[in-house]
Amino acid sequence: MSGRVLVVDDDRQITSFLTRYLEKQGFDAVCAATGRETRKVLEDQQIDLCVMDIGLPDTDGFQLMREIRLSSDLPIILLTVRDEVIDRVFGLEFGADDYITKPFEARELAARIRSVLRRTKLKQLASRSADPGHTLLQFGSWIMNTGARTLVHQDTGVDPGLTSTEFDILQTFVAQPRTVLSRDQLLDLVRGPSIHVGDRSIDVHIMRLRKKIEPDAAQPTYIKTIHGIGYCLAGDVTRFKKAS
Repeated sequence: MSGRVLVVDDDRQITSFLTRYLEKQGFDAVCAATGRETRKVLEDQQIDLCVMDIGLPDTDGFQLMREIRLSSDLPIILLTVRDEVIDRVFGLEFGADDYITKPFEARELAARIRSVLRRTKLKQLASRSADPGHTLLQFGSWIMNTGARTLVHQDTGVDPGLTSTEFDILQTFVAQPRTVLSRDQLLDLVRGPSIHVGDRSIDVHIMRLRKKIEPDAAQPTYIKTIHGIGYCLAGDVTRFKKAS
């Protein structure tokens, strides 16, 4: 697994070390020390994944990630110096695909990069291989197109704008309606068993997903919490083929 990785950190020792290490691992690595440099690299080069420190000298890392998310699905792994829940939650809410706290092992970061790139490539292949007869799934007022990876409201045609991770989680629920899934099961299904990001990350994704698809996120009708166990999709799912 190879790809061009942008490492964003104002610590020159870290960027120099990671650039050399990632290149030895088969990646094409470039670096940036500021938000301005990051924007320039993203404008001029094709980047497959970004490893970003949240503490940049000229830009808040979370805000920079939000800017990137407005126009791109570029996979992002956050670097944070503090192992605090608030940083991890903010990172996930702003659209990070994964995170790692300093100090970290370069080998672990490389493994996380490969994992995120692998998931991204599989999603891209699934999207490109969609055909006119792929399956549509309906639950409540929502219609999910599994091949095109879209979700629209049947009455208004509104697209709630799910992230890739949110779509994966929802698709997992829709594939197993009325089945209670634990947080660990959801983590394994969505991110893979080799990457542990903690129960709280699933809760954050569920919260964001509910805000986008539930009539009332405070009183969810689709994704129900099963206290002490996990979550499940309430109600039935109808499958049908899209006409060619």
